[in-house]
Amino acid sequence: MTEGTIGLIGIAVLLVLLIVRIPVAFAMFLVGFIGIWVLNGWNAAMGLLASETFTLASNPELIVVPLFILMGNVASATGMSSKLYDAAYAVVGRIRGGLASATVIGCGGFAALSGSSVASALTMGKVSLAQMDRFNYDTRLSTGVVAAGGTLGILIPPSTGFVIYAILTEQSIGRLFLAGVLPGILLLMAFLLVIAILCWIKPELGPRGPITSWSEKAHAMLGAIPIISVVLVTIGGIYGGFFSPVEAAGVGAGLVILYGMITRQLTLAAIREAGRDSVVTTATVMLILISAHLINPFLALSHIPTVVGEALAALHLGVYGTLAVILLIYMVLGCFLEGFAMLVLTLPIFFPVVLALGIDPIWFGVLVVLTLEMGLISPPVGLNVFIVKSVAPAVPLGRIFVGVLPFWLAMLATLILLVAFPQISLMLPNTMIR
Repeated sequence: MTEGTIGLIGIAVLLVLLIVRIPVAFAMFLVGFIGIWVLNGWNAAMGLLASETFTLASNPELIVVPLFILMGNVASATGMSSKLYDAAYAVVGRIRGGLASATVIGCGGFAALSGSSVASALTMGKVSLAQMDRFNYDTRLSTGVVAAGGTLGILIPPSTGFVIYAILTEQSIGRLFLAGVLPGILLLMAFLLVIAILCWIKPELGPRGPITSWSEKAHAMLGAIPIISVVLVTIGGIYGGFFSPVEAAGVGAGLVILYGMITRQLTLAAIREAGRDSVVTTATVMLILISAHLINPFLALSHIPTVVGEALAALHLGVYGTLAVILLIYMVLGCFLEGFAMLVLTLPIFFPVVLALGIDPIWFGVLVVLTLEMGLISPPVGLNVFIVKSVAPAVPLGRIFVGVLPFWLAMLATLILLVAFPQISLMLPNTMIR
């Protein structure tokens, strides 16, 4: 049996394990470890397991993962996220679809603290869905906007998706964070445009909210100052060159905890809960990364990336044609696989092809993360859709998927725009980091 055949069998086994709902980390670990054992022997498999696990666990750049997750969890516990929503609601709530627009703005702001799409969708869903239901919003719009807005969590930095991409491809986390800023803002504006168009065509989808006085607007904006300040200090510190991403994560987590202690909104029970959630999420990410560092050598030993690269080159599609094929594959996989699973499974295969074509790896990272976002609201998996379903159990799942469709199309349009104009992604990292 050839090495390539063993590699293909390994990929087939991995897909079967994922289909039967084996956790992605365990599935990749089994296939990677056994594959290396078959191809290179027991000693090689055990040695790689020991060395890669220690190397990965001692990587200081990974500290950003638990710290940014902790920052988002504490911000949610102290009510900072709801105050951000209240501020957006006070400003734009009066216009048609204003509550939905406030939800998108709130998701964008919370994404700049949590770096997690699931956390953004869950938190803003709890905050906003009841309000939109109170003002008779169509459930397709209300649930769709929460599910779609939550996806901003892995594009607007700090982004866990960018951190994982950086570790797997050995790219700069700081450059990737910078590259995600303008695309994140662009996608947020596209969502707002979608809401405006939908409510212009069918005003009953998003009725006007109540009128708020200038004093109420000022009071709501004042309440949002703490969360805005934390975002400016942490993310602005990275962009200004004052902090590294690791230092910014520590500063941000410290500021949020300090705010909770000063306002006495952060109880010991809340700290314990936030810490526990952060540890569980971080452990999940670490297990996936360790498994990725086992399956990547297996794929390399089986020469699968080389075969795929030669197959794509044989099609003679050119740079943009090959890039379109890769992104299309990501979109299809997004219908069935979780985002991190797609990253660790596909990057060892596609990234060498991307480098060989001369595609900027930072630009490619932004495109990949955006396609991961599309997968979060694509049927039948659509993780964010199921998160919203857990918050709004009375709304049928099919109705939520109908609601996210216009936003999915907006994401597709944004992806096409980013492919056509790479400088949207590369302007900030190229001008602010030399």
